[in-house]
Amino acid sequence: MNTISPFSRPLYVMLKPVGARCNLACSYCYYLEKSKLYADTSRHIMSEEMLERFTKEYIEAQTMQQVLFTWHGGETMMRPLSFYQKAMEFQRKYANGRTIDNCIQTNGTLLTDEWCRFLRENNWLVGISIDGPQEFHDEYRRTQTGKPSWIKVMKGIQLLKKHGVEWNAMAVVNDFNADYPLDFYHFFRDNGCRYLQFAPIVERIAPHQDGRQLACLKDGEACELTEFSVTPLQWGKFLCTLFDEWVKQDVGKIFVELFDCTLANWAGMQPGICIFAKECGHAGVMEFNGDVYSCDHFVFPEYRLGNIREHTLIEMLYGEQQRAFSALKHRSLPQQCRECSFEFACHGECPKNRFARDRYGNPGLNYLCQGYHMYFEHVAPYMDFMKRKLDAQEAPADIMEAVRKGYFNR
Repeated sequence: MNTISPFSRPLYVMLKPVGARCNLACSYCYYLEKSKLYADTSRHIMSEEMLERFTKEYIEAQTMQQVLFTWHGGETMMRPLSFYQKAMEFQRKYANGRTIDNCIQTNGTLLTDEWCRFLRENNWLVGISIDGPQEFHDEYRRTQTGKPSWIKVMKGIQLLKKHGVEWNAMAVVNDFNADYPLDFYHFFRDNGCRYLQFAPIVERIAPHQDGRQLACLKDGEACELTEFSVTPLQWGKFLCTLFDEWVKQDVGKIFVELFDCTLANWAGMQPGICIFAKECGHAGVMEFNGDVYSCDHFVFPEYRLGNIREHTLIEMLYGEQQRAFSALKHRSLPQQCRECSFEFACHGECPKNRFARDRYGNPGLNYLCQGYHMYFEHVAPYMDFMKRKLDAQEAPADIMEAVRKGYFNR
């Protein structure tokens, strides 16, 4: 019998089938250090027993007809193909009439013809982590022995294309490639990428007593930004330049997640990603051993909600601890944010980046605030135009003709 959630929003959990293990050693990876949470465990892989337990409960916990499984890493394909074939067996076993979809995030270096045939036959969506042209990508995304990885990633993308696998790109914007937004964008467009996600790298480090540098997220810690973190001004210029290129000819042809989320908030709809939502905590994370955490960026002991062997997903994801985590995003906005005319579009972005002080000296301002404000101010007339189109049940893509006619230059 299905257990019905008392909450209307869908329940999402990102799966980590190999925990924090990866065949690459990207300089900016925030997740590899999570293996230290399980230093006493020799093999960080999800068992078939755990996979079946999760699959059954996850499907039964849904209130919607469509169920999405999201596989994330580490590097997901360090688990053999047979593991995912077994996952499909369990999904069919417990589907009970539901429509099951799968998406998997990978660095693409381990893709083979066999993998791609499986992905195509089962209609999996593949997210490829690639940071643009070779020079940009290889700056920080290298193997464990320090070798570049771009050529292997591109071979993986070619295999996906060969087999007709639907794919999108997930790119990191860092201190290097942020200065070349058009080169960045043209690379993805020229390679046939129709769905583009990109995220700014903002990582802080704190000196440890033994000399190591450890990532930190807690307010009050003596932290400094990593050298590869993007600056607020870089981020703002990057977004504005890239948007200007996109709005001229690619609206409705290339879907840029950040721009779609901006329009959604402008139109009063739910944005597609949590960082621009009023509350966060929309998607939890389950580690290889069944531990569930509030968010992929908050895999720390204090954000552990429990283990699936001891608590149900509904208890953990809709419980008091997670609800408090979700609500804190809005409640903790500093005065400057509450006074901002673009708060509705930003909502303070991701809490992990809210470690600066506002103009009044209050903590909790997003480090990237200056860049986001620059971007929202720049795109406001375009978003107003596309919102009017949506309200009239017309195509937002009509904006391209308006741009060509100089409508926004008046």
